[in-house]
This record gives sequence, C-alpha cells and structure tokens, in this order.
Amino acid sequence: MSLEIWLAFIVATSFISATPGPNMLLMLSHGARYGWRATTATMSGAILGLALLLGLSALGVSSVLAASPLLFMALKIAGALYLIYLGYQCWYAGSKLSLPSGNANTTASRFKTGLAVALSNPKAILFAAAFLPQFLTPNAPQAPQWLILLSSFFIIEITWQLAYALGGMSLARWLESGRRIQIFNRCCALAFFAVGAALALAKIH
Repeated sequence: MSLEIWLAFIVATSFISATPGPNMLLMLSHGARYGWRATTATMSGAILGLALLLGLSALGVSSVLAASPLLFMALKIAGALYLIYLGYQCWYAGSKLSLPSGNANTTASRFKTGLAVALSNPKAILFAAAFLPQFLTPNAPQAPQWLILLSSFFIIEITWQLAYALGGMSLARWLESGRRIQIFNRCCALAFFAVGAALALAKIH
C-alpha cells in the first residue's frame, strides 16, 4: 500500500465517520446527558459493534446478505425499529436530560446501547466489504494492509465519536432551562426517527 492510497483512505474515512449517523447521534445525545467520560462506555460498545460487523464482513457474511434480500430486509428492519425505539425514549424524556429507562445511567446500560446501535445497521457489513478492499494492493501482502486500514479506521472513528460526545457535553451547558432540554430531546427523537426510517428504506446496492 502506497502512502498516497493510505492518505486517500484517511480522507475518505474521515468524511464518512464525521457524517451524523446512528453512532454519532448517540454520542451527541449521551454526551449531553452524561458527559464525555461516561459516554466512553457508549463508545466502547459502539466500537465493539463495529469490530463485530467488520469481522462478519471478513467471514463472508456480506456475500450472504447481498445474495439474500429477505434476510437483509429483516435485519435492517429490526435495526430501524430499535433506532425508532430510542427516538421514542428521547421524545418522552420531557424536560430531563436522563432517558425514561430506569437503568439508563449505568455504565453497562450505556455500553449495551452503544453496542446495539452499532449492530443495528447491517448495511455496515456491505459497506466494509465494498469500501475497504478498494484501498488494498492485490500483489502485496494482505495482512499488513488490513492491519493498517483497520487501525486507521478505528482511530478515526473513536476520534469523531469523542468529538461528538464533547460537543454534546458543551451543548448541555447551553441547555439551562427545561424548555431547551425538551426541545433538545425532541430534536434527538426526530433525528433517531429519521435515521431509523432511512435505514428501513435503504437498498442493498
């Protein structure tokens, strides 16, 4: 892998990771609710979820999903419903920054939520299978290249997740009144609804 190819991967991945998707939206929401340190539990779950999806892609599950529209549809509908459920939780959070769930403030709960949100998007498996191989040099050893790409990917992803969590924490300082908090919760809810709907309507290709 040449330096030019690696730099192209860095730029492309940075823009893709920065896009406000389910993971980043969750980091923003949890950053505002619990602070960035507590949100590291959410980040850990999300990173583990991404690692599992990449592992499934490497095992060839991406080919199975691409060849089975019905299975892909079932998985993404389940993921979309979970995101919509998170939106429901945010909508009824009212004027509080904590979610209605009684155990929402626990480290384990945040970790599980991060993991579930990351796993809620089966399209990520197909993305990994289609995106990452474009930056590999076929006639060069594969293992070192995969190590470089995956290490770079996770460093970029973690950096952006932390940035969103810090952004949410800064936003929390502005949310002084119950009215502003309610608006924030409703905006998060609508965003989760939109992402869930987009996932449900996504096509394989």
